[in-house]
Amino acid sequence: MKIIFRLLIVFSIVGLFSCKTQKQVQYLQGSIDTTKFSQVKIPEPVIQRDDLLGITVYSDNPEATAIYNQQMVTSPTSSAVSTTGSSVGGFMGAAAPTMPGYLVDQDGDIHMQSLGALHVEGLTKSQLGALLKEKLSPFLKNVYFNIRFLNFKITVLGEVGKQGVYTIPGDRVNILEVLGMAGDLTIYGMKDSVMVIREGSGKREFGRVDVSSPDLFVSPYYYLKQNDIILVKSNPKKPTVSEQVTTRNLAIIATIATIITSVGVLISLFK
Repeated sequence: MKIIFRLLIVFSIVGLFSCKTQKQVQYLQGSIDTTKFSQVKIPEPVIQRDDLLGITVYSDNPEATAIYNQQMVTSPTSSAVSTTGSSVGGFMGAAAPTMPGYLVDQDGDIHMQSLGALHVEGLTKSQLGALLKEKLSPFLKNVYFNIRFLNFKITVLGEVGKQGVYTIPGDRVNILEVLGMAGDLTIYGMKDSVMVIREGSGKREFGRVDVSSPDLFVSPYYYLKQNDIILVKSNPKKPTVSEQVTTRNLAIIATIATIITSVGVLISLFK
């Protein structure tokens, strides 16, 4: 019986050292300066190459605008990536609707009926709307537009609950929202060194954010851009597979030892 009690003490100590502290798993630790962080300036997304733009044109003459509005088409093999990171809808041989759009080519241009090539790379949606209004006003009365990003997606890899590619229904999203979509960081994810890989205009940049600090709100990587990649690194102290197996086995042994001890105590009480 003494041996069992000693084993229980050892397993308890191991359990204490294997637990992560509350501070290690919290977001936005410490006090938050509400005056400093209450001002919100949301950047407007900038159009990049390979963006798929949904452009709907409206005017007083619907028939005249029809040539600029693409119709829904079907694809024999299609699938979509949901905000849960899983493939939804569509399978081989099934016709499914495909969202039409204007693809920004490698020159940064889109091609529209009667207007030809329009250079849109580097423009915001409002700037593109102003450009289209300038081009189409001579032909359409009271023209206005609805412009959307159709392939705004973020990739999340590393120590998160659900790795994958996440399609964003709008065109504005912050890193906390995306980490929430990905099932949060695991207990081994490094909150103080989350990497954001960003590409645009032929350049690639690497940023690091600390999601455990309130200064996250003023980081240029707090609001994400289309095609950003989030990489959550593992804590160097993360146990290897063999260590995890050993820990699991020790937990099983500790449970069995606890049961045996409890039975022994009950037997001694009723003797």
